Amino acid sequence: SCSLCKMQIGKLLSLAKGRIGGEDTVMTARGNPPAKLDLAQRVLHRDDDMIILDKPPGIAVHKGAGYGDNLEAHFDSLRFGRAEVPALAHRLDKDTSGCLVLGRHVPALRKLGAMFKEGRVDKTYWAVVLGKPPQPEGLIDAPLARRSHDKRSWWMKVDAVTGDSSETRYRVLGQADGVAWLELSPLTGRTHQLRVHCEHIGCPIAGDPIYGGDRARAGARHLHLHARSIAVPTAKGVVEVTAAPPTHMEDLLRLCGWQP
Repeated sequence: SCSLCKMQIGKLLSLAKGRIGGEDTVMTARGNPPAKLDLAQRVLHRDDDMIILDKPPGIAVHKGAGYGDNLEAHFDSLRFGRAEVPALAHRLDKDTSGCLVLGRHVPALRKLGAMFKEGRVDKTYWAVVLGKPPQPEGLIDAPLARRSHDKRSWWMKVDAVTGDSSETRYRVLGQADGVAWLELSPLTGRTHQLRVHCEHIGCPIAGDPIYGGDRARAGARHLHLHARSIAVPTAKGVVEVTAAPPTHMEDLLRLCGWQP
């Protein structure tokens, strides 16, 4: 969003003057010791303007209440010789994995922010959902609004009266008894859009306790939503990047017919 772009540009300018503190760790499952987080090893693409990371699940992209460690605290390791620290061009949920784009300097961050806002960046997600969509492929057109007016609440709901236009294309890539593997392409960029839209068609994402409730928790321990690929227009052509699914999704993906 435009506000995210302005916020990240401010952070980038500030962080370029000094180094970020914090240890290079990310918390694993509750109660387990922290695991090493080496973001340089998770770089899928790097050029003069942007970096595309394979974001690990279970860590917030930026600092927030109750989240503890966050990816931004480790961006200093992604300078690769530049004075500036890269900054977020968009967001992924804490428990979502996959392709995450960073801008390496202020002009690039402005350009990337505009492209995301205008819908010129193509994003494709994989999800394992409970149940079977009504059709093998289709368009979910369901406006979204906040559940609460509290600015600290990010939970969303379908609201045809006050909601903002929200559209997601889906395609079934495979299925098994009780679960389906979906390709999701958001045409808009609303908060929690894919999670709410899947629940709206009766197929909550496995492991989603917020929108899937007990049914989703029974299906999987962790959220089965992955930013599979992204295509970013550049002056030299479109940069297309793909991220392998996280290990916690592999069992249900295989059940649905996925072959690594």
